[in-house]
Amino acid sequence: MRATRKDPLVEVAAGYAASARGAGVAYARFSGDGRQSVLRVDFRVTAPKECRDRAAGYAALTAIVRALCKRGILAVRFIVGDAEFAKEVATGHHVDERLAIPYVRLRCAMNSLANVDVRAGMTDELTQRARAEAALNVAA
Repeated sequence: MRATRKDPLVEVAAGYAASARGAGVAYARFSGDGRQSVLRVDFRVTAPKECRDRAAGYAALTAIVRALCKRGILAVRFIVGDAEFAKEVATGHHVDERLAIPYVRLRCAMNSLANVDVRAGMTDELTQRARAEAALNVAA
């Protein structure tokens, strides 16, 4: 459902990673109410090895969108670390056919937002944090 009022645009930097077994973690940093928050969400990936990174991105953003909606955040500009991925999510061009379902899940989740944009930017700290946690979960 689209919001009827003008919602403030919240910039959300997202970093994510998934283990070889498909267990993933995503971190989202955003500002709200005059302070900065970091949100952590879990997700699962069940895609072929060759396209697991892309599938992890779709699943991570889907999980983040759902968590943001629960917090009442309905206008989001996502910042992701991969320019090609940002363009793919924003336009739908060049989506691997094996990833059609995860892509559609993401777009459906994004449709619950009043305003959404995806751009490339710096997310190194969040991505490294997610990679470290995903690696630790494999070792545990």
